[in-house]
Amino acid sequence: MHNPPIAVVTGGSAGIGRATVDALLDRGYRVAVLARGTKRLETLSRIMGDRVWTRSVDVGDGAALERAGDAIVAELGVPDVWVNNAMLTSLSPFAKVDEAEFRKITDTTYIGTVNGCRTALRIMARGNIVNVGSGLAYTSVPNQAAYCGAKHAIEGFTQSLRIELAQARRPIKLSMVQLPALNTPQFDWSRNRMDRKQQPAPPIFQPEVAAEGVLRAIDSDAREVLVGRSVLQLMVANMLLPGAVERKLTKIGTDIQTSERPDLPQLDNLDSPVEDYPSASHGPYDDRASSRGIVVDGDVARKVFALGSAAALLAAGVLLGRATAPGRMPRRLDRLRATPAHLRPAGF
Repeated sequence: MHNPPIAVVTGGSAGIGRATVDALLDRGYRVAVLARGTKRLETLSRIMGDRVWTRSVDVGDGAALERAGDAIVAELGVPDVWVNNAMLTSLSPFAKVDEAEFRKITDTTYIGTVNGCRTALRIMARGNIVNVGSGLAYTSVPNQAAYCGAKHAIEGFTQSLRIELAQARRPIKLSMVQLPALNTPQFDWSRNRMDRKQQPAPPIFQPEVAAEGVLRAIDSDAREVLVGRSVLQLMVANMLLPGAVERKLTKIGTDIQTSERPDLPQLDNLDSPVEDYPSASHGPYDDRASSRGIVVDGDVARKVFALGSAAALLAAGVLLGRATAPGRMPRRLDRLRATPAHLRPAGF
């Protein structure tokens, strides 16, 4: 009997991770789900049976993640796919985020990805590693300095490691999937110091769109996958007009991350999981989230943009050339040409 392929998803008990687990299960994978909490993992095991293998682990603890990797190999086999997805954030002005909080977000979001790659590369023979990123790896927003810094760091780390894998000729493809704002439980349990309930900055997409991006990376071995038109816009805008983007976000950056709903006192998941929250992929904004979004190869998108820009410059050059061609010369130039040379302006 053919053994199913093995996939690992960190932060897989809710949100993007849960949507990715569901998508991989639909593909026939057996999935190892890693997360800090236990109740959601127990729910997954009860619902999915032996199609999932679960382990409570903090990805910021490299030694614990190494032990989990060894257990996966011993009990399931060598993974074919490893998805680094675990994250933490808080919606807070930087001045209110102390060192411990900043470090916790960084340890889970960035160092957790580094630890995941290290473990995956130690136990995997071939296959795909996918690092879940964000459009905020291109353009940061206010009040999420730790999270934005972590996503920028993942971008730089992933590129460096990808080059090393190519140098070593290892048959492992490393991809980064840059995601838009998504309707996940994050907005019910992340730490929030604003006076209104936090929200994904519109346009909002359902987490299944993110899972589609992860599958696209696995299927295509793409260096980078961009999900949602807003990610494309952030990439292009930051490349062309970073100052204008920052001025715009100075005005609206806080408002687009907060809803009209008042923020009610609640537990957050920064120091420990909110165990009573169900194992769900969707968050509180189903009424505003789109279930469809573009998913494109980042390199292809850049080539299309570059060619489009080049075509626009060429067209402008052609039009300018036509405007000054013989027979269609502006009247002022005609008059100057007709003027005796010794009376023309210098340099004409």
